[in-house]
Amino acid sequence: MKVGIPKESAIDELRVGATPKTVKRLIKQGFDVFVESQAGAQANYTDDNYKDAGAHIKSSATELFDAVDIILKVQPFNDSEIELLREGQVSLSYLYPAVNTELLKKLAAKKVNAVAMDAIPRISRAQKMDVLSSMANIAGYRSVIEAANLYGRFLNGQITAAGKVDPAKVLVIGAGVAGLAALGTANSLGAIVRAFDTRMEVKEQIQSMGAQFLTVEIEEDGSTDSGYSKVMSQAFIDAEMELFREQAKEVDIIITTAQIPGRQAPKLIMDYHVALMKPGSVIVDLAASSGGNCMLTENGKTIETENGVFIVGKLDQLPEQASQLYGNNLCHLLDDMGKSEGFKIDMEDDVVSRAMVTYNGEVNWPPKPLSVSPQKKSAQNVDPVKKEKEAPKKSYSSMISLIAIAAVLYLLGLVAPSDFMQHFTVFVLSVFIGWQVIWNVSHSLHTPLMAVTNAISGIIIIGGLLQVKNNMNDPMTILATIAILVASINIVGGFVVTHRMLKMFRK
Repeated sequence: MKVGIPKESAIDELRVGATPKTVKRLIKQGFDVFVESQAGAQANYTDDNYKDAGAHIKSSATELFDAVDIILKVQPFNDSEIELLREGQVSLSYLYPAVNTELLKKLAAKKVNAVAMDAIPRISRAQKMDVLSSMANIAGYRSVIEAANLYGRFLNGQITAAGKVDPAKVLVIGAGVAGLAALGTANSLGAIVRAFDTRMEVKEQIQSMGAQFLTVEIEEDGSTDSGYSKVMSQAFIDAEMELFREQAKEVDIIITTAQIPGRQAPKLIMDYHVALMKPGSVIVDLAASSGGNCMLTENGKTIETENGVFIVGKLDQLPEQASQLYGNNLCHLLDDMGKSEGFKIDMEDDVVSRAMVTYNGEVNWPPKPLSVSPQKKSAQNVDPVKKEKEAPKKSYSSMISLIAIAAVLYLLGLVAPSDFMQHFTVFVLSVFIGWQVIWNVSHSLHTPLMAVTNAISGIIIIGGLLQVKNNMNDPMTILATIAILVASINIVGGFVVTHRMLKMFRK
């Protein structure tokens, strides 16, 4: 099969659908790759770079579209590009299907099988194809860098001979992928970092990034199965606005990330919040393209308010890095679709069926809902009667086992020598008690128990060595040798696994 990478027609789009590195990967997947001339120029990739990677260069979009079966691009198709498409072609790009209904109809009319990369469901298996997360990661990092540039002062605190410099205070609103990337970057630069999110489940993630989690006194959780936040109650919103009012007086940089695909971004920073901020403060609005979280944001522009606050409505895309990550996402999806040799559009697949917004001349949007977050089991759902019955069952089972062991020991004692019975009784009870102890330990604690098993194995080796004699025909010597061998294997294995675990916590 043949894959084509056209030049982006949007003037302000600097990214490209494939880089020389991802071209090599596509070729390994069995595809013949065609690139339109100057397609990667805005991302610092020349035609020679693509040629060296094994791609064929086409001089125009018309030649490219005629030659390929699959088209990889970034922005949605415009009318002139739709005219070049033909029936049966597959396209992978952003499409914004929730707001571009007319575009979907045009693609369906051309019988193009179009995948909206921005509609990839947020499930664990699809993380490697999630272009929204890839681009949000870059946006979060870049938001801090551009804010620091406009802020014009140190982000970290310093004590120098010339005096003390206080660290900057950064507030990140929304702890999704972009928010967490911003938190990590700001924290690494030495700023005092705070974060707010309506979803209580992200509290630990925020704290793990070295930030303070801000919340309001109203107990309301914004988590949903879709992975995005829900619309909160008016009481919560009022408390939220009051929290932002207090923070606006203190912080130097505010980064907002709250947006939901297909909807207008919620207004979180009002004009009165901006008016309370200190001159030289910065607001970076990552939701500018969907209306902005700040009331004063202008999409595509950086403005300065009357009180000296900078509001950033556009970030550098980092096109070279962004194109590489985006190209990787596309390659992962093509991997899942069978590569070149076994390429298949499987509409039973959770990822493909929801991202394939037009298929065989039909519009396949909106898709069926797919839960991406496991439902939390509340304590109210636990049956108290069932819980009470479980404990007696366990105790009855232990009692029956003890009675059975006692009966066996009694019957054996009627015929066995007294010395044998003494040692055998200790052996049986040790096995039973050890089994009961380890069986009731959580699986997550089994590895730490290896330290105990190593100690027991050491005792077994010492006991075995004491029983070994020069006569290898002696049954006692044979059993002792086997015991030493098995215990040695257990000890070596325990140390190997423990060593591997310790390496997990090293940088």
